[in-house]
Amino acid sequence: MTDTAVPVTTRKDWSSDQEVRWCPGCGDYSILAAVQMLLPDLGVRREDTVFVSGIGCAARFPYYMNTYGMHSIHGRAPAIATGLAVTRPDLDIWVVTGDGDALSIGGNHLIHALRRNVDITILLFNNQIYGLTKGQYSPTSEQGKVTKSTPFGSLETPFNPISLALGAEATFVARTHDMDRKHMQEIFRRAHAHRGSAFVEIYQNCNVFNDGAFERITGRDARAEHLIPLVHGEPIRFGPEAEHGVVASPDGRLRIAEVAEVGEEAILVHDEQREDPGLAFALSRLARGPFEPTPIGVFRAVDRPEYGEAMSRQLLDAAERRGPGDLEALLRSGGTWTVES
Repeated sequence: MTDTAVPVTTRKDWSSDQEVRWCPGCGDYSILAAVQMLLPDLGVRREDTVFVSGIGCAARFPYYMNTYGMHSIHGRAPAIATGLAVTRPDLDIWVVTGDGDALSIGGNHLIHALRRNVDITILLFNNQIYGLTKGQYSPTSEQGKVTKSTPFGSLETPFNPISLALGAEATFVARTHDMDRKHMQEIFRRAHAHRGSAFVEIYQNCNVFNDGAFERITGRDARAEHLIPLVHGEPIRFGPEAEHGVVASPDGRLRIAEVAEVGEEAILVHDEQREDPGLAFALSRLARGPFEPTPIGVFRAVDRPEYGEAMSRQLLDAAERRGPGDLEALLRSGGTWTVES
């Protein structure tokens, strides 16, 4: 009888022999450490784990993991991961991408992976800048951002990655940040356990080209006053004494109020399992940017049929109804022609 027990591992077992090459002080180091320290607790095997990345600083991630992996092409990591997930449902597949990689050239691949509910875990490192190519503005850069490619300031409205994922009907959507390893690991754990597409935005500091982009909300002295923890089934309150809360206005918009003024019964209770993503979307729009109170945690976690499983079932049903396929007949069906030299 074959022993199927997962061997005990440590962070060292999940770390490759490659030198980690990010700029000193980059937030990517913190995210890498959080993942490497979490994986031994997930009950998975290294040989059944795959990291797929696109292009960018974050895309170096697979090199540093002692697992299978692929450093793919710009924006196409979700597409490659989709192909792998539907053909090898036994594998544990992670996608590592950045705000430029996923939301610019890779935007279409990302939204369709999410709407299909492919069983992959997507970690989007958002530093609001193109770091690898030396500091151009990205799809998440704020309006007015002065960079090498926008010397007079960006004119564009930035993407809100959480809103984008919810709009694509993603079944698991969450946000965390690189300054809190414990929170990162809890969010990654839940994303990994989710059956279907799991999307996690990570506020990640680029200390060379966009240093301090999230400091006003993730700095140690700012977190209590500016990070709004989302906990399923609990009132949405924050502040050093939980004195602030989120309430719904008569017109349906969400706003921040003082608990002492509106009363505890007025504070919105978080429901991540709500089928309609409207409330989660409203929460994603609560902050105009990472400079005012911002929700973190799980926005949405709902069940829906997973794409690869549904596709396999459909193929089996078709085979039962029509019999085994005939590749030769398929290739010679319809119009054919002969090419003469």
